[in-house]
Amino acid sequence: MRLHRRSAIRPGGQKWALRSSSTSVATEPKPSVTESSPDRASQRPKFRHRVEYWAALGVLRILGILPRRLARAVCEVLALGSYYCWPRLRRVGLFNLRLAFPDWQDRERRRVLSRAFRNLGRMLADFASFPKLVRANIERLIVYDGFEHFARAQAQDKGVIFLTAHFGNWELSSFAHSLYGHPLNFTVRAMDNPLLDALITRYRSLSGGRPVEKNDFARRALQALKQGEAVGVLMDTNMLPAEGVFVDLFGHLACTTTAPARLARKTGAGLVLGLAIWDANLGRYRLRFEPVDWIAHDEAEEEIRLNTAHFTRLIEDNIRRYPDQWLWVHRRWKTRPTGEPPLYPF
Repeated sequence: MRLHRRSAIRPGGQKWALRSSSTSVATEPKPSVTESSPDRASQRPKFRHRVEYWAALGVLRILGILPRRLARAVCEVLALGSYYCWPRLRRVGLFNLRLAFPDWQDRERRRVLSRAFRNLGRMLADFASFPKLVRANIERLIVYDGFEHFARAQAQDKGVIFLTAHFGNWELSSFAHSLYGHPLNFTVRAMDNPLLDALITRYRSLSGGRPVEKNDFARRALQALKQGEAVGVLMDTNMLPAEGVFVDLFGHLACTTTAPARLARKTGAGLVLGLAIWDANLGRYRLRFEPVDWIAHDEAEEEIRLNTAHFTRLIEDNIRRYPDQWLWVHRRWKTRPTGEPPLYPF
């Protein structure tokens, strides 16, 4: 087993053309279409889809015109209300916290989970402000921490794999990185409501980021890396057995995507971990980059497994450091190895 840091430094870099941040979001959009889903344009929105779209747009527009501090306060109150009024999510979150921190008292778990809900509320308020964000004001919301690690990976000219998680403000991390001049290709999963999907995609793309649908991820990611671009991958979602490998997460096996490891092995792309961490002292987020070593092994599939486990450990380390900033309400350990009973009793 050999550790390598893919960090050869060369001067220079790419210049990117940013899309305008003033893109309109006031009218009912056409369903979003990507190379992987040409049939999406032919979907006829249902009445329910239109109601959901206009409701979501109304909420985003109202939050967007409020001062940021007020918008966050409103959304945090709403999120706390969801904590008390949405027992299913609360049950999943507390169960996950018991798996991860068996030595904690229930009071501590409830405190962390309620703060995690508040984090989601703050995230919604910030998402609503995306149309107002430009390069001149983005630093009021988020600043870089450890950007040199991203620059070192980018200097290899083989593209960059931006490992991340449902942590802190993951929507803002890709959005801000693009505004700072480094457009990111990020994975999305199409929503059932094509109007709502188009609205959310439009907000996400205002800074120049490029959505890549999950079903076409491998082809588009390889293409982007070949062109020296950055590709963001969420590493912390539960996968089906055919889509991932089982690696340790908080002492329990979790089925985890192998896509980043396979891409890195195939392309030699640079690797970084990037997380948008809320810093209460700053009153802003820090988009913190950490270098990621590559673990070499003679056997290909074992090399994939080792590195997937390594990436997951890095994310776990950050969750342990900031437990109230992770998405605990996701059933992360749902998929089990063959013959093992389910972990979740509900």
